[in-house]
Amino acid sequence: MNSRGSDGLRLIPTKALKPGMVLGKKIYNSDGLILLADGVKLTDALIRRLGGLELGYVYIEDALTDDINVPELLSEETRLGAIRSIRTSFKNLESKPELRGSFHHLGKTFSGMMESIIDEISDHEQTMVLLTDMNTNDYNLYRHSLNVCLYSIVLGVSYGYNREELRHLGLGALLHDIGKTRISQKLLHYPGRLTDEEFREIQKHAEYGFQILKDEPNIPLLSAHCALSHHERLDGSGYPRGLKGPEIPEYAKWIAITDSYDAMTTQRVYKPALLPHEAVEVMYTGSGTLYEQRYLALFRDRVAIYPPGISVKLHTGESGVVSRIHAHVPHRPVIRVLMDAEGTELTTPYELDLSESLTIMIAAIAQNT
Repeated sequence: MNSRGSDGLRLIPTKALKPGMVLGKKIYNSDGLILLADGVKLTDALIRRLGGLELGYVYIEDALTDDINVPELLSEETRLGAIRSIRTSFKNLESKPELRGSFHHLGKTFSGMMESIIDEISDHEQTMVLLTDMNTNDYNLYRHSLNVCLYSIVLGVSYGYNREELRHLGLGALLHDIGKTRISQKLLHYPGRLTDEEFREIQKHAEYGFQILKDEPNIPLLSAHCALSHHERLDGSGYPRGLKGPEIPEYAKWIAITDSYDAMTTQRVYKPALLPHEAVEVMYTGSGTLYEQRYLALFRDRVAIYPPGISVKLHTGESGVVSRIHAHVPHRPVIRVLMDAEGTELTTPYELDLSESLTIMIAAIAQNT
């Protein structure tokens, strides 16, 4: 297995940062450019800067977790190249709406990218959905599009789709929000409550996306329908057509899940990001009514709801760090116990495998180091 990632990392709340700590993963801006490099020793000034970015959590280097690996779904080179390509194409569509239907490079650009993404994800022996954007500072359409694509392909691989099906699903997921290039950016990023009229305008992105994609060479019609239908819901409460159950295209049902998950776990100007386990809990309230139950169950079984390196507290009182995730039961990770029930640091930390210790539960995400 190609375990792309970083070693010796711990995921802690930004508010718990202290001078002298060393940043464990790069901090990116909305364009995929590095704001702060990994390996930087934090000062009071840098900590204030990170606080201003409104990041909930960051990775730091930690001697107590020096062998914990945080895998990545994609290599940094592929990820940044994909974001730049998405940004360039979407910016062209935003700036030249009069050329609608004339961007025939879309299919060629994104089809080639899709092959590389499928290759890299397939290179993992046991693919899982990991939170991809803990170290980015805001919601961004380009990153969101890539994340939804990655999550959808991971699920498609687990579901058993062949390569052509993965390509159709992946393109549909990557381009599901392309219609937002036809919506006012000021409206999309408005931090306050929208009027009914403004919300209806944003909802039009689904139809705009279908109009952009349906006649594009090398973009399958099935992928175009993902843009049209990813906000449809099983009970008919979605938009734009109010489709129900079997009327909703299969790929759009997957993207409904991955789109919702990424939106919930990404910082927005109007709401903080949820942690993975919180987002999954929210989504499960819509199991069978909003989201396809069997698809959501597979998603739950493939998502690492407790990311490696995150601090947790057990119901027994002990606390520690997630050191390893089981692909078959990601919600029952291995915990490196660092403190006893009284909050005293252990001189000899030990590993506790929750997939074997079934009576022990994770009670909370710890809010300190």
